[in-house]
Amino acid sequence: MMGIANASSPEVFVLLGFSARPSLESILFIIALGFYVVSILDNGIIILVSCIDVHLHTPMYFFLANLSFLDISFTTSIVPQLLVNLWGPQKTISSVGCMVQFYISHWLGATECVLLAVMSYDRYVAICRPLHYTVIMHPQLCLSLAFASWLGGLTTSIVGSTLTMLLPLCGNNRIDHFFCEMPLIMQLACVDTSLNEVEMYVASFIFVVLPLGLILVSYGHIAWAVMKIRSAEGRRKAFNTCSSHVAVVTLFYGSIIFMYLQPAKSNSHEQDLLDSIVTLVAPAALAATICTIFDSFSKKQRGPGSPHFLSGSPSILFAVKIMLKLSLHSLEMKTH
Repeated sequence: MMGIANASSPEVFVLLGFSARPSLESILFIIALGFYVVSILDNGIIILVSCIDVHLHTPMYFFLANLSFLDISFTTSIVPQLLVNLWGPQKTISSVGCMVQFYISHWLGATECVLLAVMSYDRYVAICRPLHYTVIMHPQLCLSLAFASWLGGLTTSIVGSTLTMLLPLCGNNRIDHFFCEMPLIMQLACVDTSLNEVEMYVASFIFVVLPLGLILVSYGHIAWAVMKIRSAEGRRKAFNTCSSHVAVVTLFYGSIIFMYLQPAKSNSHEQDLLDSIVTLVAPAALAATICTIFDSFSKKQRGPGSPHFLSGSPSILFAVKIMLKLSLHSLEMKTH
């Protein structure tokens, strides 16, 4: 019985990642480490400033601080293990570590979807019902909405991840990626996974599609309200109120679409892994985008002559993607 149990549940998983292209690993290590450090610093600054500056004790910055903490946590759940695998020959992760990784990443991913929908409602109230904003978005409601976002993400993670963890793997332990994710673990199962797939699709609809629909509805009302504003100054203020959230939503859902909704076999497997690294460490670029908008708000308070030191940060993401594509192309030319 012990032998069967051990065969069904491997003690370690092998993360193949870029093991077939070891020449890429040193470059990817530097890039991933850089993104990780920037993500921690940028999001940490947002949290610190949002807590210290009494002028920023508003619902908008409360939710932004929650989002920054979430980004730090999500990046930390994936990048350190990725760095370990890229640095040395050890490409394994313990079964407990793998389980923790997909529990946490699933939890935080679902939480971010709900939190972005909550933030869109906050922007809707700020623009469409400005006179009632402080009455509607009172501190108790903000705390309740943030708590519901975290609890909702945790609930779906516990259900989906536990169902995945209970699947017998029959000794299969080679994951063709650089981190543990629910669909990848399901592919290793040696039994029918129809129930897991149904749960995953239902959870995806509730925690990805439905929040996106709520965001679109909120911004539909916002766009209608902005169109009614006659003055250019009023429209500019309305745009500034929503610009940071629109940037975050675009980057977050753009990453999801880029990772999961590409046509099958549109790229090589190595290219897919490269794209996955960039989109998964996108919290660094996302945080930089938030900081850019955050700094633009602060600049207005400091005066027109103040420096705007974060304005170029979001372009790093696209520069890195181009560099990775060129690196992969040069390696393919050498192998041919």
